[in-house]
Amino acid sequence: MTESTEPFSYHKAFARNIGWLTHAEQDELRHKRIAIAGMGGVGGVHLLTLARLGIGAFHLADFDNFDIANFNRQVGASMSTLGQPKVEVLADMARDINPELHITRFPTGVTDANRAAFLEGVDLYMDSLDFFAFGARQAIFAACARLAIPAVTAAPLGMGTALLNFLPGHMSFEDYFGWGELPDADKAARFLVGLAPAGLHGPYLVDPSAINLAERRGPSTIMACQLCAGAAATEALKILLGRGDVRPAPHGLHFDAYRNKLVHTWRPGGHRNPLQRLALMLLKRRQTGARP
Repeated sequence: MTESTEPFSYHKAFARNIGWLTHAEQDELRHKRIAIAGMGGVGGVHLLTLARLGIGAFHLADFDNFDIANFNRQVGASMSTLGQPKVEVLADMARDINPELHITRFPTGVTDANRAAFLEGVDLYMDSLDFFAFGARQAIFAACARLAIPAVTAAPLGMGTALLNFLPGHMSFEDYFGWGELPDADKAARFLVGLAPAGLHGPYLVDPSAINLAERRGPSTIMACQLCAGAAATEALKILLGRGDVRPAPHGLHFDAYRNKLVHTWRPGGHRNPLQRLALMLLKRRQTGARP
């Protein structure tokens, strides 16, 4: 295979976006900066999707290295990248799409010491942290609310995605989930119920023993990660360009490709909503093996 000598051209590389975007909008995206915490299952595909959309700058955070257990869902995981830092591998993959990208890496993840730098100058935060990264997630969303930075989270559930937008002037992450100082087990339960009130993924789980919140483990699929990236990038586009229907929490969307279903959820009051409280109670009973 011979290496191409054709020079990179931003406008030529992303010309096929035009039609769904105007030339002016494409140029606008070129000057946007998105922060992504987590370069694993959804984070890596978020980055590559947004890079192909023509976003011009990223803050990327992850402290982990690729392992063979990542192969089923993480776009940067392969035999050639085993043991390599996720943030470095994905940054190189994104730059291979757009050599002009401005990328700032945070190889220790997002911490108290670098959180301000991670969010400095960003136009949007894309949540891609591990499900169980409660402390980091809570702190980042609190900072986004304080700094009026829009934040999008798309959860890979089963073979679908559940999406929530937390926008300035609307319900915050903390108001919706009500984590406070709760133990991690309670945060996990509230997070799962709050992400997907419709619970579309539950009926086709063939081995319930694969999910154990107390042991911090659960199954995953690449289809869910890919669907997350498509849905979240579309929300990002609408937020950054200020056009299209963007529904903030307590509104949510859950699309499940396996069941061919799309549900718009609305839970006024977030975790305080009676339906959410009932779902949380039922989840806890299933986890403990108690009868309803």
